[in-house]
Amino acid sequence: MSLAILYTRSQSGIDAPSVRVEVHISNGLPSFSIVGMPETAVKESKDRVKAAISNANIEFPTRRITVNLAPADLPKEGGRYDLPIALGVLIASGIINCETLEHYEFVGELALTGQLQPIRALLPTALSTTKSGKTLICPQRGSDEISFLNHPNIFMADHLIDIIQFLNGQKVLENIPYQIPKKDPQLNDFLDVKGQGFAKRALEIAAAGAHNILLIGPPGTGKTMLASRLVTILPEMEEAEALESAMIASVSNIGFLAKNFGIRPFRAPHSTASAVALVGGGSTPRPGEISLAHHGVLFLDELPEFDRRVLEVLREPLESGLIHISRALMQSTFPAKFQLIAAMNPCPCGYHGDREQACSCSPETVKRYLSKISGPLLDRIDMHVEVPRLAPQELQQVASGDSSIAIAKRVQAARVRQLNRRDKPNAYLGVREIDQDCALGVPELKLLEMAQKRLNLSPRSYHRILRLSLTIADLEAADKILAHHITEALAFRTLDRER
Repeated sequence: MSLAILYTRSQSGIDAPSVRVEVHISNGLPSFSIVGMPETAVKESKDRVKAAISNANIEFPTRRITVNLAPADLPKEGGRYDLPIALGVLIASGIINCETLEHYEFVGELALTGQLQPIRALLPTALSTTKSGKTLICPQRGSDEISFLNHPNIFMADHLIDIIQFLNGQKVLENIPYQIPKKDPQLNDFLDVKGQGFAKRALEIAAAGAHNILLIGPPGTGKTMLASRLVTILPEMEEAEALESAMIASVSNIGFLAKNFGIRPFRAPHSTASAVALVGGGSTPRPGEISLAHHGVLFLDELPEFDRRVLEVLREPLESGLIHISRALMQSTFPAKFQLIAAMNPCPCGYHGDREQACSCSPETVKRYLSKISGPLLDRIDMHVEVPRLAPQELQQVASGDSSIAIAKRVQAARVRQLNRRDKPNAYLGVREIDQDCALGVPELKLLEMAQKRLNLSPRSYHRILRLSLTIADLEAADKILAHHITEALAFRTLDRER
């Protein structure tokens, strides 16, 4: 036959839309053209396909070859189309005879030798293919990314010749060996942190209710050490959450390792990161740091050192849990439901309010430094926590307190109460849900009214204090919010008190 039709998958955000590959061979001067909105890497596919077929000891047809990648209005990028294009040429020229092509989908980049090379975003491709009921054939190299799926309809091949023989009924392809994800033992533990009981308590509350938190203190007081241990006390990821997180890593530049499946991500971009690096972008949109931290933790150290315009782009995803990226040819939406933990010094020199070292900054300098973080962004951070310098005797003592495992059990119990009540953590409660779940008695109403007047709380801050109070009540397994829950919640609003 002179026409071959087979199927593959493109990549758009974390989705993998189906692509129909049509290859037509006709009489005329030898040529090889690819249509269907291909970008440079796809246009160069014809050279890789020619060399791969020739090096497989198969004569390349010297006729007019036209390849159409449909739908034509979907941008195509990357080397993933090499394999289906090569197979289409061989089918259209009669070298491969297969009557069940509609049951298969093919992805893979070809080396000039005919070997199959790994592709980006294999995990979303595999999930979409198996969901449609078809069988996926992919490169053996890089297949470790999907080894945890253990799906019978995913096969791997090392060379173009292997797939030719398979489609001609001369060979059987192997499934990808199943590997059970093994989590590495925790290297970070709250037992390593000396003192800082107030900050540890704050992180436990933050983990229980998925609250955002800002740590404020002089250099060397353990802010980064505390932040890096937040992931060790977060609840276990559900399978749907783990798959979402894995797909984002798969379509990004860092790739995904199967051993990381089910481990909450911890991302810590440098303060020189651009807005695009943080939220994602590019001509073909890729996820940024906030999406790579999806269902995990985003740690921003030295928060005021970030460009203010960069920090402002966090405001939308902190509220919606999504980031929308628009380009001339493509619009992509990436999930970005992350827990923000930030750290900062109280002033440029770092010693404002420190009991051991005098601050060299003027009041105007301190005010200007703090103003680098806008009010609307601070309103979206539930907890502002002071991390003071430890006394010498505290440093000399053996670290004490609960381990990450013990804290994680309390956090898990509180999160279960929240999920049973609303099927989501307290940090994501809407205004109407807060009114229903955070009913207060007369003493609690008076206390909160006094705090609102004295601290001049915005409506958003007011509701965040209620969410925080509810999380504290959940940690105590209390049926309602009491006055001491509100008092403790107010203690975690340092910047409100200073203003």
